[in-house]
Amino acid sequence: MPGTPPARAGLTPEKVIAAAADLTRESYLLAWSIRDLAKRLDVVPSVIYYHVGGKDLLCRQVVELCLAPLEPPDPELDWKSWFRTLLLDLEPLVTEYPGVAHWLIMHGPAFGSVVKVIEGGMAVLDRDGFGEMASSVYTLLLNSTMMTIAAGDDRRQHENNSPRDHARMMADFQAVLDGEPHAQELVHSMVGPFAAGGPTAARKRSTYYRFVVETSLAGSEWALESVRAEGSPRR
Repeated sequence: MPGTPPARAGLTPEKVIAAAADLTRESYLLAWSIRDLAKRLDVVPSVIYYHVGGKDLLCRQVVELCLAPLEPPDPELDWKSWFRTLLLDLEPLVTEYPGVAHWLIMHGPAFGSVVKVIEGGMAVLDRDGFGEMASSVYTLLLNSTMMTIAAGDDRRQHENNSPRDHARMMADFQAVLDGEPHAQELVHSMVGPFAAGGPTAARKRSTYYRFVVETSLAGSEWALESVRAEGSPRR
């Protein structure tokens, strides 16, 4: 039919989104192009636009696919256990798709599929007495953890060069930190594993993520104690 782009038989929007998700897993959400996706599917780029739309819309669809398995924790849990469960469940989903954490920081999870998670989190914060601080605490917990994953994703983009890059980075630090033992400890215990790439960096990212979760929860508990001390009215 005139005006209809050529399409591979059996191609559907779902298959296009799945292929985009595969490219994201292999690289980074913003690293691949519509042309890359079309090549993966053995079609011309216009077919991608015909079935799904442009890159912005596809990114949104990939993020939504990534978050689809996420379920709100048990509403009977106290707020700290609820968010610890949520954030630990969220980590493997988001880290599987590099770049999704950055997208979430910039755009937020504006999907119908995660509304119940947002509602559940706000409900437990309200129930447990956060009052007007509930929105700030919710945002802090999600942003701090997503920023941690996003930083790791940025580093992962360069891991193919990790042996050379790691050696140069550590040599540069050694040159400026000679005779500074405390600074050297920071570099060797934190920068070294992250810069090494591969399984070493993956283990350090996961350990550090859990540290961020626990310290963010501790800071939120301080906020709750402040609300209680001040007698802040509930929303």
